[in-house]
Amino acid sequence: MLSELALSLSFIEWGVMVMAALFIGMAKSGIFGLGVLVPPILAAVFGGKVSSGLLLPMLSMADIFAVLYYNRHASWPHLWKLFPFAAAGVIIAIWVGAAINDHTFKVIMAFFILGGIPVMIWREQMKNAKPLAGNWWSGSFFGITGGFSTMIGNTAGPIMSLYLLAMQLPKNVLIGTGAWFFLVINLFKIPFHVYIWETITIESFSLNLLMWPVILTGGFLGVRLVRIIPEKPFRWLVIIMTALASLRLLF
Repeated sequence: MLSELALSLSFIEWGVMVMAALFIGMAKSGIFGLGVLVPPILAAVFGGKVSSGLLLPMLSMADIFAVLYYNRHASWPHLWKLFPFAAAGVIIAIWVGAAINDHTFKVIMAFFILGGIPVMIWREQMKNAKPLAGNWWSGSFFGITGGFSTMIGNTAGPIMSLYLLAMQLPKNVLIGTGAWFFLVINLFKIPFHVYIWETITIESFSLNLLMWPVILTGGFLGVRLVRIIPEKPFRWLVIIMTALASLRLLF
């Protein structure tokens, strides 16, 4: 039986939900950047607080799909450097969430990400460039900023793309590592959304379940697209879509 929330949606709201679910599935299976376009669109239609509760369970569902498909490719040494600091970033975001609004934080993050993109382009142009050191200092910086941004506005995709690209991981390892990172962190966030921010309810979750087939469709579509994109163009695609997603946060 459909929930009252589902029954109350207009045609446009249903269309936005379906588009969001499709884009999330594609983003989690390798087409990075699409996922960052979803939060501002959902917020424009449903409002910031409601949209955050609608989005997180769909992200977690897509994370499960991505992990099941790419789990053997994950780089766990990089993940263990990120997890503790990302958790700290989430806790900090809960504490400061009442002091700053989502828009202000997204603008700051967008400027920061855009500032790093010329460096990534330069590294792609350099022959035999060595990967940036995947040490605890880089893990702490990207972990905290990633955890903070994913809790405030579900916008950690670009910052984590930059981190994984800087490590120069192979394509499938990059996707698998990102999939595991977001699955763990998004599941970690859910209790805070339920009990502290109260943005996830039974009503909203029942609507998320209806989007599961669409998320799966997007996931399989993303997998097929990733298979036909060669390594070098794929890395450039990630950079370009990260830039576009960052600009979308600004405007």
